[in-house]
Amino acid sequence: MSRAIEFDPGKSRIYLSTPVNALVEGIYEQNVPMTEIQKHGDFGLGTFNDLDGEMVLLDGQTYRVAADGNVSLVSAQTLTPFACVTFYRSMSHENSRGELTYAEFQAWLTTLMPSPNLFYAFRIEGEFNQVRTRSVPKQANYRPLVEVAKEQSEFVFRNVAGTLVGFFTPAFMASLNVPGLHLHFVSQDRQRGGHLLECQVKQVRADIQFLYTLELALPLNVDYLLWDFQRDIRRDLDEAEK
Repeated sequence: MSRAIEFDPGKSRIYLSTPVNALVEGIYEQNVPMTEIQKHGDFGLGTFNDLDGEMVLLDGQTYRVAADGNVSLVSAQTLTPFACVTFYRSMSHENSRGELTYAEFQAWLTTLMPSPNLFYAFRIEGEFNQVRTRSVPKQANYRPLVEVAKEQSEFVFRNVAGTLVGFFTPAFMASLNVPGLHLHFVSQDRQRGGHLLECQVKQVRADIQFLYTLELALPLNVDYLLWDFQRDIRRDLDEAEK
């Protein structure tokens, strides 16, 4: 790695607006405005109320990738049922060496993380031979996420420059956040994007931030308070994300 790691708890905090298990179960309205989310971070990902598009929060700007592939900026009053954010400060970076398949890309990112038991934020910028993403159509509450994902819209972008925004979450945190790598893409011209399904790297720079303080907000709405969260969601979440 190119820089020494600087540990500062005040600058290395990950914020979850809602546990991801609520989203997996189909609770798509938490009514948290982006004004609240941006008190906790200027970088991250998530979705919007009614599962209406994929969220990319980059440099303090919030983008929505709709189910038709359209990318737009959203207002500060836009509501979200789930967001994962941080105030991004790169602690180290590394440039890729040569072209990488998706499996090689994932393996390379893994080498940048000294432990699987911490959170990490990744900002990956550069050129891609191909990027495959998805977004999902707007939904009513209570339809499980794994069913919604079967109707996802997929997009393939070739020879595209852009940024991947996302996080690594330890496996034992699966009820709180998507375990492993979770990345969203937005193109350099901010016209294309979505939840990353696969990519082929041409040349990128990966910046990484170590996150070792977790801040979790628990919803107070009736749906969340009365839901039975005893079910193991790991299989559904894995299928929905991939």
